[in-house]
Amino acid sequence: MLWLTGGSLVVCITMIVGLLGWVAWSGLPTFWPGPIAQVTTHDGRVLLGELNRKDEYALDEQSLATLLPAVRDAAQRWMDENDGKLRRELLRTGNYELFNTHFDWVGRHEVAAKSLPEWAVVVERTEWGRFYGTPSAFVVTHPVLADRKAEDYDPTDALAEAQQRLRELVPADGASLGLVAERRVGGKRREVLIAPDELAGGDRVKAVAEIWRGPGVAWEQFLAHHDEVRARVAEVEALREHEIGAVNARLEDERLRLRETMLDHPPGAAWETAYEELRHARRDPDPSLVAVAQRRLEAVERDLGRPDAALAAVLVEVEAAEARANAEFETLATRIEAIEREAQRKRLWFDTSRPGFDRGIPLAEIVRAYPGNQLGSWDRIAIFLARWWEFLSDDPREANAEGGIFPAIFGTVLMTLIMCLAVVPFGVLASLYLREYAKGGPIISMVRIAVNNLAGVPSIVFGVFGLGFFCYIVGASIDELFYAARLPAPTFGKGGLIWASLTLALMTAPVVIVATEEALAAVPNSMREGSYACGASKWQTIRRIVLPRAMPGIMTGAILAMARGAGEVAPLMLVGAVKLAPELPFDFAPPFGTNRSFMHLGFHVYDLGFQSQNSEAAKSLVYTTTLLLIGTIALLNFTAIRLRARLRRRFVSAAF
Repeated sequence: MLWLTGGSLVVCITMIVGLLGWVAWSGLPTFWPGPIAQVTTHDGRVLLGELNRKDEYALDEQSLATLLPAVRDAAQRWMDENDGKLRRELLRTGNYELFNTHFDWVGRHEVAAKSLPEWAVVVERTEWGRFYGTPSAFVVTHPVLADRKAEDYDPTDALAEAQQRLRELVPADGASLGLVAERRVGGKRREVLIAPDELAGGDRVKAVAEIWRGPGVAWEQFLAHHDEVRARVAEVEALREHEIGAVNARLEDERLRLRETMLDHPPGAAWETAYEELRHARRDPDPSLVAVAQRRLEAVERDLGRPDAALAAVLVEVEAAEARANAEFETLATRIEAIEREAQRKRLWFDTSRPGFDRGIPLAEIVRAYPGNQLGSWDRIAIFLARWWEFLSDDPREANAEGGIFPAIFGTVLMTLIMCLAVVPFGVLASLYLREYAKGGPIISMVRIAVNNLAGVPSIVFGVFGLGFFCYIVGASIDELFYAARLPAPTFGKGGLIWASLTLALMTAPVVIVATEEALAAVPNSMREGSYACGASKWQTIRRIVLPRAMPGIMTGAILAMARGAGEVAPLMLVGAVKLAPELPFDFAPPFGTNRSFMHLGFHVYDLGFQSQNSEAAKSLVYTTTLLLIGTIALLNFTAIRLRARLRRRFVSAAF
């Protein structure tokens, strides 16, 4: 029995350590910058990218016969040397908007040549994922026909303006003048960087450009300007998030104020319909629509009467507030457009692995770029740490496959804390009644059996219950009572952080109840009797004697509930967790953000593993996010365990 129990313990520890080790081994190196290889195959393909992983596979005789002779001979040699197996490498080639693929498998028998180009560069972008290429030029553009819309573009006028600018523009030191034009390449129109004398028929001139040619010179210019451009991008994001967000919030407050006044002083359905039509018409640039809507509203007021004086006064104030807000919107939009136009002027031009597919990337879209084959050890460590910091502190992008997961971390921690605040007090109160107040009998036995059986109910069932009860019944009732002005848009009658927390609290309640009952039972009856002998009441005995000594056991139940609830995914998919919610579920104004949908680390793992369009790129991120989820739960548990240890030291005799 000694060897059996000890061996079982070793097996359990080995499985746990093995699982954690595998997750750490697969997740930690995700952000390590590797070398960039250029591979030329026997059939003429040229691929540029980072090595992602290696694999072995078998090739049947029929497939082997279809290969080129040189490839077939190399494949046969590899198979003879490796027991019939071929080896292949997965290259992350990126450039999805050009090649419609993120990765390419390359068998070693297919490789004719392989090198590590000195100036191969990795570009991490805000859109389209990573880009791989060799910098060929740094470009500062001067757009032509900038004041015209795309549908008003005229090739003749554009060419005339470009020629005029070429005569007048004096390039900066080290730069030459050229053109950015749209040219049909491979059946699609693409932007190309050309000299003025290379302009061909059918080309559409887009801008005159100052050009610094050569990879070294282009890279120096990129390093000199990138921080400035990214600062402009951050300024635009701040304007959109704070300035425009504040104006939108004021507009929403005014709209709700008007709606509440209409509920208090109903103007009639016909008047409401006519007034809403007028509001929509004012957003249209056609003045005739406003005149028609105004006449219709006047006709309704003439036939059915004007609205109440209180409503009319609020209407005047709301319309004035909307006019001020629209003026602020126009000012902010003009400012943002000017900043974005300036930021888009500077581009880093790249040659890709395929001729004719060169690409100019605006510096505003480049989050990070580095020449992968020129990095030293400290440079790689710096990029590795910068990527980890971005992962922990930034918002996601590219369908969650790039960027950070801070909203998911915040949502997971906040949901777990609210769940604990909900489940621990009620679980302890239920346990106190069952253990200290209720008399034993069939009803109490049935309640205990029901609590124990509740722990075995599938979690998705709790999710369905939470959706039906909390969202559609409780939430809808709250909306009707307190947020009628916001209807039909629900405030609480939908999935949100508060309902997800309460659903998980119900799911983990049996764990807390059972653990608390055991903790209360472990307190010696002699302590209760001594308290009663000193004249204490039952509640005083429970509060001063029983609960303090049972607190370590209660904390054990809270830790177990926290560990289970934080990692649940299935119920959250129904009651609040979503794929993308950059807005954090927290606010200083009622209802304090608890009604918002939120991101969750467990749901994020599911989304990356099963719903990502770029599954190969997501594999390593799945392990990384899993590692972070385990670490988050471990940190929460460690905090609770430290608190439990302090309580145990205080009441050593009552620890169990």
